[in-house]
Amino acid sequence: MSLLTSLAKLRALRTERAQPIATVRHCHVSARPMVFIPLKLAGEAAAPLAAMLGDDREAPRLLVVTQPRNRDLRFAFAAELAGLLLPYIEGFAAESETVERKNADPYERALDAPQLVLPNRAGAGFTALLGRSTRFRSADGPYAVPEGVPMLGRWLTYLAERAAFPGSSLALCATEELGRHWASGQSALEDANLASISAWITGGDPDDAEDPLIWPPAGPATDPGFDAEVLAPAIESGSPERVTEALRTQLEPTWRLVWQALDLLRDLEPGASVAQRWEHDRGSFSGMAQGVAEGSPPQARRDGAVAAAAKLSRMERAQASYDVQRAYDDPLVMAEYRLSGEAFAGEVVSADPEHSEGEGRSRKLRPLVVVKTDDQVRLAPGSTLGTPQRRGQGAELVEARDGLITIKITKGMGRGRTPTPGAVPEPGERVCYSALADDFQGAAALPEAEATPWTHGGPPRQYLPDDDDAREEWS
Repeated sequence: MSLLTSLAKLRALRTERAQPIATVRHCHVSARPMVFIPLKLAGEAAAPLAAMLGDDREAPRLLVVTQPRNRDLRFAFAAELAGLLLPYIEGFAAESETVERKNADPYERALDAPQLVLPNRAGAGFTALLGRSTRFRSADGPYAVPEGVPMLGRWLTYLAERAAFPGSSLALCATEELGRHWASGQSALEDANLASISAWITGGDPDDAEDPLIWPPAGPATDPGFDAEVLAPAIESGSPERVTEALRTQLEPTWRLVWQALDLLRDLEPGASVAQRWEHDRGSFSGMAQGVAEGSPPQARRDGAVAAAAKLSRMERAQASYDVQRAYDDPLVMAEYRLSGEAFAGEVVSADPEHSEGEGRSRKLRPLVVVKTDDQVRLAPGSTLGTPQRRGQGAELVEARDGLITIKITKGMGRGRTPTPGAVPEPGERVCYSALADDFQGAAALPEAEATPWTHGGPPRQYLPDDDDAREEWS
């Protein structure tokens, strides 16, 4: 936990209200999100019990498995879920735009993309299990399932993976996004309780939030007291209506809290980089939709060595980029780096925009800027710097002494012999420079999957569907 976040938590504890730790919103909030609140059967890893979902807060749809250990009822639930989710997801692939790329062929990108909103990280984990339990099924053969169930599994798997991808907004976890923008006066474990963190932000009573009779758990696990005293007798009674109404009482409060969380996030202005990350999300969604349309096989149960390394590399690069973008978008996030000495802010006291290095044809324009700062700078001379005020501009730290920082601008000044107007900070201007840089990072050099060495399992086997896929257990 960072110093400023710790301070915000202490202040929240004193004032009994959550404190903002962001000045802008760092995620995209769709105009038409799909809220999905799943519940699972206690003691089972992936046996669905119920779900409440919909893109209209006034018209939630409740799906229930009245006897969760009945295979036919489980797949009837999955089929009904597919009937609601697939039209929503696939509808976004209908309209697209052509995107031109430098040194690459143009491609089609959806104008918008679906957004699945889950109450918490555990809900995303259960969504991944539900996807794994259904994407290998077949609509024909000895263990046939209703049409649409295998496709549902593929999309649930994809969205669950995007929920873990840094900076992606295709699948949001409400507790994580609230915790990223506000600091409560409780532990990180308690912040995973949607009712509790919402109470800190909105001024509700956190004690009420911990009462399962007032605010039931946000899933996917249900309260043990509810399981023993309400759910088990309802299932044993054999009355579907009784089971359905019992589960409705557990889901409706969370439904209201998730939409409230979306309202809180919408009230924040989006950061400057949010739109760019959503473009990447739309590109990712378009690639998945195209693969599905072309008949690509479902995602593997386990990634091969090369695929796993490539995925890890993408996620590491995305995390590094996301950290930089958040800091550049948000002065409150950048303040964390100023405290650690990785960034500094101050006033320009002098500038030499005509300064250059070299002679003749090797002469290069290298303006010098001196910044007066009160920040403790812990960067070594020669460190590469960037600035939120002039994104894309590069600089180098020349000297740091007695609160005066001399920097040399190395790129982002234009192509002429003199810098373009406004490219070099002027005396009196307030600036911020940081060692954080969102420069392009190339993909890791990895072998082709067919060349996977024996030390890493050798080339992965080609996926061929068989009856064993259909017999896979849910739990």
